[in-house]
Amino acid sequence: MERRHSNLAIVAKSLDIQAAEAIREQILSGGFPPGSRLLEIPLSEELNLSRGTIRSALQQLTYEGLVVQIPYKGCAVLELSSQDAWELYTLRSALEGLAAKLAAAAMTADKAEILNSSLKQLIEATKSDRRGKVADADFALHQAIVQLSEHQRLQQQYQIVGQQIRLYIASCNTLIPDVEEIIEQHRLLIEAICSGNTATAERIAKEHNADGEELIKYLEKAEIKGSYGQSIFQSS
Repeated sequence: MERRHSNLAIVAKSLDIQAAEAIREQILSGGFPPGSRLLEIPLSEELNLSRGTIRSALQQLTYEGLVVQIPYKGCAVLELSSQDAWELYTLRSALEGLAAKLAAAAMTADKAEILNSSLKQLIEATKSDRRGKVADADFALHQAIVQLSEHQRLQQQYQIVGQQIRLYIASCNTLIPDVEEIIEQHRLLIEAICSGNTATAERIAKEHNADGEELIKYLEKAEIKGSYGQSIFQSS
C-alpha cells in the first residue's frame, strides 16, 4: 500500500524562542508595563529556564525593539516616548498607506475573502473584555493587508518593526473607549481596499492611523507630568 504523506507538521521551537514568546506576550498585554525591569533570575525561576536561555530571549526582544538595555542595570520594557510614537505614527502611515494601495490594485475575490475574514476575527475579539486580544486581531488584520500587497521589501520592513507597531496599536486602542469605533475604522478600510480604488484605500489607511496623533499628545502631557507608564494599559 502506498503511504500517503500528511500535510501536518510539528514545528519544534527552541527554549529561547518559547521564552521570548512568553515575555513578549506579557509586554504586549500590559502584564509587564512600560519601564518594567526584566531581571534574568526572577524570569528564569518563573519560566523554569536557565539564565542563558532568558538572556538569549531578551536579546531577541531587544532586537525587536520591545526591550531596551540600560547600562549597568540590565533590561527593561520599552517605554514609548512621544518621539517614539511620532516615529511609529509616520512610519506606519507610509508603510500601511502603500500596502493598502497595492492590495487594492491587486484585489481578487480570494483576497477579499481573506480581508473580510480578518475583519470578522477583529469583531469577535471586541466581544471579549481583553484589550490585548483586540490589539492582536487589529495587528493581524494590518499584517494581512501588508501580505496582500505582494511587495516583498515592504513586507520585510514591516516585519522588522512589527512588534513595535503591535505595541503602538495597543497603546492607541487604550485611548479609544468605544470598541465599536475600532470596528468601524477597519470596516471602512477593508471596504476601500476590496473596492479596488487605490487612491481611496491609501487615503483611508493613512486617516485610520490618525489615532497616533492622540497618542503623541497623551504622551507629551504625561512626560510633562512624569506620569507615563502602567496607566495607559489599565484598560487592557
